[in-house]
Amino acid sequence: MAKSTVALPLPAQHLGTARHVTVHRYGTPGARPKAYVQAGLHADEIPGMLVAHHLIARLDEADRSGAIRGEVIVVPVANPIGLDQYLAGRLHGRSSLEHGQNFNRGFADLVETVAPRLEGRLGGDAAGNVAAIRAALLEALGETRSGSDVQALRRTLLTLAIDADIVLDLHCDLESLMHMYVSDDLWPGAADLAAQLGCRAVMLAGDSGGDPFDEACSMPWWKLRLRFGERFPVPSACLSATVELRGKSDVQDGTAASDADNILRFLQRRGLVAGAPGPVPPARCAATPLSGVDRLIAPLPGIVAFRREIGDLVRKGEVVAEIVDPTAEDPRAARTPLVSRTAGLLWSRTQMKMAAAGETVAAVAGTLPLSDRTWSLLVD
Repeated sequence: MAKSTVALPLPAQHLGTARHVTVHRYGTPGARPKAYVQAGLHADEIPGMLVAHHLIARLDEADRSGAIRGEVIVVPVANPIGLDQYLAGRLHGRSSLEHGQNFNRGFADLVETVAPRLEGRLGGDAAGNVAAIRAALLEALGETRSGSDVQALRRTLLTLAIDADIVLDLHCDLESLMHMYVSDDLWPGAADLAAQLGCRAVMLAGDSGGDPFDEACSMPWWKLRLRFGERFPVPSACLSATVELRGKSDVQDGTAASDADNILRFLQRRGLVAGAPGPVPPARCAATPLSGVDRLIAPLPGIVAFRREIGDLVRKGEVVAEIVDPTAEDPRAARTPLVSRTAGLLWSRTQMKMAAAGETVAAVAGTLPLSDRTWSLLVD
């Protein structure tokens, strides 16, 4: 089936407004495997949108040559609401200015709804159970109601992705290396994706808190396995990952084209697109627990003076940055050190050189969980 492009309308929150989500579809609906790729859920994170642009060009070529083997859906701009949030000339697309909600939080956890419905519908055949669970998830999602345009957007995106075999949610950090978040239940099965993308860090968590998009797609499988696994086989049928395409300023055609090539090779390797992807590149990192990430917080406001660079390996107890108070009476007492509580890779740091009190300044990926990192592991 030839490619189709559709515009899915979102309900108008205010009189005289209209928004839609543009969806590029390849292959035959219902074909397997199915992959879903979206970009710009945090609408001020631009790198993924440019990667999606290049990926669509490659998939168009594959479609013209009859190389699409499964079903591929690409949503290059997943958040038209956030993309419209300009204030004083600056795009504020991470959270809804109207509702105060992070656009990548609050996606529906459907497990409690679908679990009772699956009684009597599961059996000894794993493939049959996967089909039954996917049908139940779509059924439950179709019954949800949207009280706002943000809720309607979440429902629209999740409806496109909830039954996919592969879900890639393209984001970026502030200033960072290529990295990825994925469920520990999916590791090391997702190691080829991380290696193909050249990830320098991979953070694992089953439930990071807040119900982000990728976990709304992958979490039902391990939660339902906890419920039914002793009686029926419930495989992890959705490889869902949040891919962080470096930092906000990393918006270059050459880099985006290379990232799109790597995503295409991954889709080829997973049987969605015909072609020879070549060997999996050597892994550039080992996976570490998301609970092992030390997010260095500014205890007071001031200028951020970094002592270490992105990509550096830091030691536990090492000063990564200092917060400088230029108004201090004595300059010798004007600096507050930010010390890493773990040894690991400095993979992210803020672009802003003036920090507010309580703001995350940098992040170090450690190999061991930190005692206070048990819930809400992601930055709001």
